[in-house]
Amino acid sequence: MNTDLLQMVDAGGCSAKLSPRQLDEILKYLPLPDDPNILVDIDTHDDAGVYRVNDDLALVFTTDFFPPVCSDPYEFGQIAAANSISDVYAMGGDPVVALNLMMFPASKLPIEVFAEILKGGSDMAAEAGLRIIGGHTIDDFPPKYGLAVVGYVHPQKIITNAGARPGDSLILTKPLGTGIILAGQKLGLSSAEDVSAAKSIMKQLNRSGADIMRKNNIKGATDITGYGLAGHALKMARASHVTINLNMKEVPLIGNTYRLADEGCIPGASFRNLDFGEPDTFFGDKMDYNLKMIAFDAQTSGGLLICVPSGAEKKIVSELRNAGLASSSIIGYVTEFNKQYLHLNDA
Repeated sequence: MNTDLLQMVDAGGCSAKLSPRQLDEILKYLPLPDDPNILVDIDTHDDAGVYRVNDDLALVFTTDFFPPVCSDPYEFGQIAAANSISDVYAMGGDPVVALNLMMFPASKLPIEVFAEILKGGSDMAAEAGLRIIGGHTIDDFPPKYGLAVVGYVHPQKIITNAGARPGDSLILTKPLGTGIILAGQKLGLSSAEDVSAAKSIMKQLNRSGADIMRKNNIKGATDITGYGLAGHALKMARASHVTINLNMKEVPLIGNTYRLADEGCIPGASFRNLDFGEPDTFFGDKMDYNLKMIAFDAQTSGGLLICVPSGAEKKIVSELRNAGLASSSIIGYVTEFNKQYLHLNDA
């Protein structure tokens, strides 16, 4: 019996998400409840929903699950859990409790694989200080795993994707390239070193980034997942009614990401993301094609994109690097809205 999870999927991790253009169309049909205690809903396509319990406590709700992004079931569980928890961190919250979400083909995989996926998720949740208190399983192929997570946040200290302000600098806390490297792995093009680095980055919690955002009273951020850096930056720009300017030459990349893109190893999700973002994006003169596609590369359990008031960016980058987010870099800035929501350059 083949237990290599990666061989069971065409698109794993956040690359399996519905295209952002299709999601925009679907959300038009979802009615928004009228409740003054709903502090963040789907209106701005933020990372999670937030509901106020009282003047000092709000609940952050999020869920995420996806097909395997790697071969090993334990690592798959770790990555899926880290990715699910990330949305709480992106909004400045502390994850508290979660439920497992498991779709598992009982007739195609031994039960030991099921157990290893859950163990990976449980160990990652424990690292985050999160308690998994139950869950739900259905029989389905290919396997899929994730969490439904509830966190705590103070109602006055919520960090949202609508918090970008003109004059802010933009800091990215993890390098890009997981989508391209994992696609290259399936084609036999990615090196073992690059695959190992990508998995290590995906297993890294955004906890320290959230701690530093709270310490510095950050108001605007998002995490970078299935819609790529450019797609999530675009959603932030729309929510904040600003223009976000990104310099792709300053964006950190994992290993040989650029070379793999240059060799044509660009997954389908990147093109779906580009289709969504292109109408609202200004591309600089002679924009490097590979860097453009890397900007739209679907990330799994990516880093935080943080809006930092001008003058504080170097200090916060130093704090992030000292906290273990070694690739943290200033990659752009925010201006008043200028014709298009996203400006993408490579100079």
